[in-house]
Amino acid sequence: MPPVFPSGAVGAGLGDVIEDVVRSAGRLAAAAAGLSGAAVREPSGLPDWTRGRVLAHVASSADAYTWLLELARTGREPGPRADPARVARDAVLPAERLRASLGRFTDGARALPAPAWERLVPALAGWRHPAWYLLLRALRELETHHVDLRAGYGTERRPDRYVRWALDDTLTTLGARRFPLAAVTADDLGRRWTLSAEGPEVSGEGHRLLGWLTGRLPADGLRPPSALAAPLPWPQPPLPGWGRLGDDG
Repeated sequence: MPPVFPSGAVGAGLGDVIEDVVRSAGRLAAAAAGLSGAAVREPSGLPDWTRGRVLAHVASSADAYTWLLELARTGREPGPRADPARVARDAVLPAERLRASLGRFTDGARALPAPAWERLVPALAGWRHPAWYLLLRALRELETHHVDLRAGYGTERRPDRYVRWALDDTLTTLGARRFPLAAVTADDLGRRWTLSAEGPEVSGEGHRLLGWLTGRLPADGLRPPSALAAPLPWPQPPLPGWGRLGDDG
């Protein structure tokens, strides 16, 4: 059985990580509330996505995570899963609805009984994970798409604790996928990850490394700035994995 949280969560308990999600959700909801109708229709940092579509995607993801929390709580599916195509239909939505979706998730997380956090739940992509990993998925969703919103929140504003966990999670997965990097060093965080015996070593500020690995920043701010392979599609399923739907274990 994996530990309650991976080492990248810096020993934080459930309550601490829930509050990290609450704070991240509050920052994004406040940014959404500050956008005019015209600004919501402007391009985001994602190709062919408006800011409104980014916000609709986050709201839809929060609703999906709430559904999974209820599954973890009861062991039964709480009705049909939401239709992902709804994001395109809801590309412009009131900021209050985003805040409500995020609030339902964080309220559900605060109320979830301790034993339910270990129950395996299915990601839409087909892999399973313990319910506690929903907190980390939600935090990643919020921090990533807040940057994508292009509303003044850059990677440098991300909390260090989130950057440490996300680098741990991402680089562990890339190492298992044999991504051609020998080592990665986050100078400002005092952290170094060894991935393989081959490939270049790269270093830089943690938030810049994470921005590059997740396709949100170029490699320009890293050392060396060239000879780096394009990152794999992100996010990858977590490692160690907990199996795919239909697996016995």
